[in-house]
Amino acid sequence: MLLCVGLMSCGQRARLDETTSKTSTGQVSNKPSTTVTYYAAARFADQVSFGATPALIDEISKLGFEGWIDAQMALPVTNSAIPRSYLNYKETDNAAVSALDNYTHEVYWQRVLGAPDQLRQRVAWAIFEFIPTSQGQSNGRYEYYNLLISRAFDNYGTLLHDVSIHPMMGFFLNNELNRPSSPQCLGCAPNENYARELMQLFSLGVVQLNTDGSTKRDAQGKPLETYTQKDVEELARALTGWRQPPNNTGLPDYAWPHFGTPMLPESQAFFHDSGAKIVLGTPLAAGMNAAVELNAVIAILMKHPNIAPFISLRLIQHLVTSNPSPEYLTRIATVFRNNGNGVTGDLKAVVRAILLDPEARAGDQIGSSPNQFGKLREPVQWMSAMMRGMNCKQPFHSPPYEGVKWVLEPQNQNATYPPNVFSFYQAGDRAPGSNLLAPEQKLLNTIEFTSRIGGLEWTLLNKNNSAAADNYANSGCEVAALGKAFSQSPKAILDLISQRWFRGAMPPTLRANLQSLINGERNWNSPEEGALIILQVALSSPYFGVIK
Repeated sequence: MLLCVGLMSCGQRARLDETTSKTSTGQVSNKPSTTVTYYAAARFADQVSFGATPALIDEISKLGFEGWIDAQMALPVTNSAIPRSYLNYKETDNAAVSALDNYTHEVYWQRVLGAPDQLRQRVAWAIFEFIPTSQGQSNGRYEYYNLLISRAFDNYGTLLHDVSIHPMMGFFLNNELNRPSSPQCLGCAPNENYARELMQLFSLGVVQLNTDGSTKRDAQGKPLETYTQKDVEELARALTGWRQPPNNTGLPDYAWPHFGTPMLPESQAFFHDSGAKIVLGTPLAAGMNAAVELNAVIAILMKHPNIAPFISLRLIQHLVTSNPSPEYLTRIATVFRNNGNGVTGDLKAVVRAILLDPEARAGDQIGSSPNQFGKLREPVQWMSAMMRGMNCKQPFHSPPYEGVKWVLEPQNQNATYPPNVFSFYQAGDRAPGSNLLAPEQKLLNTIEFTSRIGGLEWTLLNKNNSAAADNYANSGCEVAALGKAFSQSPKAILDLISQRWFRGAMPPTLRANLQSLINGERNWNSPEEGALIILQVALSSPYFGVIK
């Protein structure tokens, strides 16, 4: 609840059709950037990366907002396949299974902390949070996330197409088992699971929307539904006939090493329902094969009026603010529908528009953020911003367990393993007792606050933690620099914390409280311990817990 109060008081592959196949430029009409102050650059870094670093702030200041976005979108993709050695294991070897799982988390956090294409990584994380996979083996989830990274600046229609035929999604939502009823497939029936979630969660939502995100209603005030059960059934028929790709790697099947390869249409025609259908009011002619019909389905979704406000809201929420104004959402949805060159779903243009919008940039001067603007730092983003502010290069690890030093992650948010298809939270979740959208608050509880207030010193310095010495030596975190500043004076350490984590503008109330804490405690075991304890208290406050 503390962070909610802070928010409210401190502020808040195939060609689809000619609409989605034109060249994506990422260019939209926006007012050119002017001089970027340190504060504005640090604030922008919170929106476009997993946390500000001195080097990132300097880069943004030099290039300007638009120039930095251009440079980021031109960078090569940072992703990689899992080394063969991790996949070639015996099914009964629990240690090898654990090592594979831990490796995927290791790489995720290495990218978060150090990947040069931070904007792509941040957008991929945003997409993953509303088009997730869960369950299944870790290498499948890893390869699925690689897909999202590679498509983060692509066309949204292309993204939906490739998600639909990704083996991990096929396994997760059962489309690999989607078969029509036929004499050749006794007992088969269309599986509606993926069809339903494709519309409900990944593209349209359950109620019809105006461009500003408000709900369309009938004469009696009842929300108008986006689709019917019949639409789900027809769409499920259209999505029949896909199978997992063959394993041609020489690796064991139980390792699922083929998750980096798209699903394939079944070779036998009767596995796909080629009859005529009507999906969302659009007829689909008889005779189409699985691949052609998938393209037709994606084209229908991309032309639907709901997709622009539905997807735009989610991207705004994950990048900039949980509770955008109707005007902000309208502007972004308009770009989603047409990037200026007749292209629908151009993610480069949409991301650019979100970040350069006047509402996003209105708080670039200290104290100028509107009252209800901003977003809570969900656990992953809190931890990443804390670590990047210390210039950490590697993730933290726990003491060895069964031979594995597990990557430490927030207890309330396993970064690569959301609990279910509804992910960690829903876009419409509101702050208790308020109409203010604050979906991330669902992850903030006593467990999360306790870990924030006490985790850092224990992880890096505590002699009772056998992994602390390794974390101190191998993470690359600049603990010594913090300790040096603490030794110099209270002013020096508070100035450093302000510069690294508070955009050079630590609120006077917080500064005074931290000053009192330093003056009142004289039994620090070391300057590093004192610095980390003061940093923990500072970062556990609402002033850092809310990105304004």
